[in-house]
Amino acid sequence: MAEPAHSDEPLLQTPLHAQHVALGARMVPFAGYDMPVQYPTGILTEHNWTREHAGLFDVSHMGQAFLVAEDKSHETVARAIEALIPADVVNLKPNQQRYSQLLADDGGILDDLMVTRVGAPGHEGWLYLVVNASMKEQDYAHIEARLPRGVELRRKDDLGLMALQGPSAEAVLAKLAPEAAGIAFMMSADVQIDGIWCHVSRSGYTGEDGFEISCQGKDAPALWDKLLADPEVKAIGLGARDSLRLEAGLCLYGHDIDPTTSPIEAGLIWSIQKRRREEGGFPGAERVQREIKDGAARVRVGIRPEGRAPAREGTVITTPDGREVGIVTSGGFGPTVNGPVAMGYVAKDVSAVGTDLHLIVRGKPLPAKVAAMPFAPHRYKR
Repeated sequence: MAEPAHSDEPLLQTPLHAQHVALGARMVPFAGYDMPVQYPTGILTEHNWTREHAGLFDVSHMGQAFLVAEDKSHETVARAIEALIPADVVNLKPNQQRYSQLLADDGGILDDLMVTRVGAPGHEGWLYLVVNASMKEQDYAHIEARLPRGVELRRKDDLGLMALQGPSAEAVLAKLAPEAAGIAFMMSADVQIDGIWCHVSRSGYTGEDGFEISCQGKDAPALWDKLLADPEVKAIGLGARDSLRLEAGLCLYGHDIDPTTSPIEAGLIWSIQKRRREEGGFPGAERVQREIKDGAARVRVGIRPEGRAPAREGTVITTPDGREVGIVTSGGFGPTVNGPVAMGYVAKDVSAVGTDLHLIVRGKPLPAKVAAMPFAPHRYKR
């Protein structure tokens, strides 16, 4: 999970705060918000429930905003964001979304985000952005400072956001909004769910099929309660969100990616479409193109420690003969694989799947192997 915000400022609350408290959640400070880390059944049960049924996550702390071109031209707004990220936005279809990264001039990652071309009638030249909670103020300032004239950022701090994830997600949502079943992976639609207008995308952060649902903050409690009334759905906290995304091999900002890592080192080349790889025109393009051509000196890999002891973030990685080759960036117990899993960065020469490594835990070298990711297979509905 991203860093808790350290400050004396009072914690913010999402529109679903009262729901979490009523469910008996253990609340913790997270990115400046008072957030549920787990509910009374515990992280393990919540993790397994999401893999087997459907989990409901409050992600209203994340930053939601629109980028709007005055001339109502998709090309205008797409070029504006393409100057900051390496994804191909110009060729997005209406209602299509892409994962990308805000890059620094040296190719380091300032944050990762979702970008959607708004497809609603009368909204030509609009993009919908979702950024990380811990980075939203920095992201918004960074984007605004670099926008051309005629394109503006409109924050939507009044929106709620929840994720419905797991093999039962489609059936659950289709009961309330039949058209939701027809939304393809990484596409979105504006739908009414039990009378509440929502923006629904087929995406998530668990490796499972599912949806991310944005609505007015004032409508969020009623929508949450309606979804939770289905016996297939249980509320899931930040603890299981972290173990689910780790098993899925997905990066967490501030841990697996940060200003010192490039998208190529992080294994995110799939998120940079061919036109952008060739043309560049984004911050850090020189480094990114060089690493695509020559390979990065270090790469993000999956790691399976032998035995049962988990390797935590910050654990030093060595070769069996003691040469220091990297560091663990995320680690913990993987309930689905029933054992410890981790990811981290290692030198390119020791990055092949099956390579023997040692993890230095409390001064002792523990054997581990480079493993293929994801640890639990992705089950997106493509």
